[in-house]
Amino acid sequence: MQFGLGTRLVHRSRSVTFTFLVVAMASLLPISQTVTAAQSATTADTNVVSVVDDVANAVVTVLNLQQLNDPGQDSATSLQANSSGTGFIIDKEGHIVTNWHVVTGGDAFEVILADGSKAPAKLIGSDPRDDLAVVQIDASKVPDFVSLGDSSTLKPGQSIIAIGSPLGAFTNTVTDGIISGLGRNEFSSSGNADCQNYSNLIQHTAPINHGNSGGPLFNLKGEVVGVNTIGLTTVGSDVVQGLFFAVPSDIVVQAVQELIATGTIAAPFIGADLITLDPSLNAAYDLGTDSGMYVNDVQRSSPAADAGLRPDDIILSVDGKEITQANTWALMLYDFKPGDTVDLVVQRIQNNKWVQGKLTITFGQTPQEVFAACQLGS
Repeated sequence: MQFGLGTRLVHRSRSVTFTFLVVAMASLLPISQTVTAAQSATTADTNVVSVVDDVANAVVTVLNLQQLNDPGQDSATSLQANSSGTGFIIDKEGHIVTNWHVVTGGDAFEVILADGSKAPAKLIGSDPRDDLAVVQIDASKVPDFVSLGDSSTLKPGQSIIAIGSPLGAFTNTVTDGIISGLGRNEFSSSGNADCQNYSNLIQHTAPINHGNSGGPLFNLKGEVVGVNTIGLTTVGSDVVQGLFFAVPSDIVVQAVQELIATGTIAAPFIGADLITLDPSLNAAYDLGTDSGMYVNDVQRSSPAADAGLRPDDIILSVDGKEITQANTWALMLYDFKPGDTVDLVVQRIQNNKWVQGKLTITFGQTPQEVFAACQLGS
């Protein structure tokens, strides 16, 4: 199970026991070491408090409102909150970054500011590929804004802070943790790179729940280094803890600039239904390779059709870079824009055996109807 979208209560008795053990062990340390540890803890707490003081007013709750028929009046309609998430103000003009899955399906939007006041918001643009969106409030309502940092400088073990509105009720909840991992692509295994491809995610331990989606992940400089998007509570029958993921700010910066300027993103498109290969698929169907993108179907008059791609082909590499479980098709597409021409190494069956060849393809622009067809979890 994953959320931006769901939640599960976490039993906390183990953390209480752990705290007791740490205190008991600390009492056995020399006084000088105990004092030093206490001073370090106080400094760390002070840093977190200082960051929260600086940035909290820029964090908001985003309400997704849907128009409902009023049963008492045949033609009358009313707006009702359908769902909620978190967002953060990035400039004095009132632009707010949140998740696409927070705003999708909304007829109107409202923002609850840190002081509890409300402001209407309009949708500026949405990006289903990266699960990002921008809404805007009137500039006169802006209490503060925050800046986007450089996620490429993040290191595992680095301290981070999340602020959001879990369950839509506990506004400006602060949690902290560390960076657990970088470049997570485990959620981009499907061939659909147009909808929620979730590539290159930041993994961290700052607890987030339903309602935190779209909220900021801060470094201790008070810079936004990620947008919280996914949390895992179960995987199959296993209950998991501390697995939370954010879209890195380096992706956010590019997407947000395009959304503000044009309302959409410039996303490469080939017009083919692709399936990501792995060793189990190769073993089941004798495909001749453990990695690559299997071409399930090709749209007529698409860039893929123009390049000569056929159903049952397997794309092995793009522009000289091999497609692997770590270097996914979805991740590779970030290196290109519509209009770019690249070489594909393709494997296909000829005379009952696999052969390799090269095709040249020019990326198109992902049509708006493709983005419009994106569904939650697609």
